[in-house]
Amino acid sequence: MNKFPCRFSVIVPTFNRLDEIRELLFSLEKQTLSKEAFEIIIVDDGSTDATEDFINGLIEKKNLNLSFYKQDHKGPGPARNTGMEHAKGEYYIFVDSDCIADENWLKAYDDAITEPVAGFGGPDKVRSDFSPLQKAIDYSMTSFITTGGIRGSSKKKISKYYPRSFNMGVHADVVKKIGGFGTLRHGQDIEFTHRIRSQGKTVKVIDAIVFHKRRTSIWRFFKQVYNWGVARINLYKIDKGMLEPIHFFPFLGTSIILAFLICLAIWPGALWPVFLAGIGVLILMAVHGIFKYKDIRVFFYIPFVVPIQILGYGLGFGGALIRRVIFGGRERSGFVKNYYK
Repeated sequence: MNKFPCRFSVIVPTFNRLDEIRELLFSLEKQTLSKEAFEIIIVDDGSTDATEDFINGLIEKKNLNLSFYKQDHKGPGPARNTGMEHAKGEYYIFVDSDCIADENWLKAYDDAITEPVAGFGGPDKVRSDFSPLQKAIDYSMTSFITTGGIRGSSKKKISKYYPRSFNMGVHADVVKKIGGFGTLRHGQDIEFTHRIRSQGKTVKVIDAIVFHKRRTSIWRFFKQVYNWGVARINLYKIDKGMLEPIHFFPFLGTSIILAFLICLAIWPGALWPVFLAGIGVLILMAVHGIFKYKDIRVFFYIPFVVPIQILGYGLGFGGALIRRVIFGGRERSGFVKNYYK
């Protein structure tokens, strides 16, 4: 007899994201998996908008097995831990409030998990009605060329697969052994997944798709990838196994770009062909983006977004590498104040 009341507990941390949490919950109402098979736990991390009133209104309608918990503003990790404390499912699934679930999202997980696994995850994609900037960011973040497939959207990858908290799951019994999310401000999902992987099989379910809105400005995107670069060194200081050769590539790319720009200023005539070749590569990527998203507007964004991702991550990674590894400094978080602005 199954000791769990339901198959999945979907845990959603949120903070002042009323418009987004509304879209996510409406998409969960449309799931093709039986409503009896999953519960939804919303953990409000101290919002000051009308999130609580909206959720309570949905609870009264009883269209979903929905519960709501509120805590002081502590961050998404503690919010997810709060959700797990109240979860009743065999598997805990985490999704970010700025995502929209494909109607077959949970059914894809249910169909794929035919025997117990320690953890699992799926990809994040964009919808056709997302903005051209969001599509360009998706291109940069999910392309095998730019990320090596490490985020789970590509069937190919050249590093270990680490499910991310925008779309990942873990067996309830595994959490009892390893504990919940840690205290890192950024990269805590990778560290959590690292512990999950130590307990058994972790699978990637390509068809378990969520549509991720991502950052909605170039500056927000830069801050995000910069913080991820910093986080990778913080993860390395916890366990050296969380740093792989691929994680150095953006730093090396950043170093080459900066050195090239200096040399271009000193010897412009000699390096212009190399500069034009680089521009040509970005244009080819932009053209590929047009065909991928069937949206000509991405052509004008991809050539800017791709270098920003490389530079942002590379600068964060390089700065943290020098401070923490070479000079033995303290843990840093990167951008903290006004991170979401």
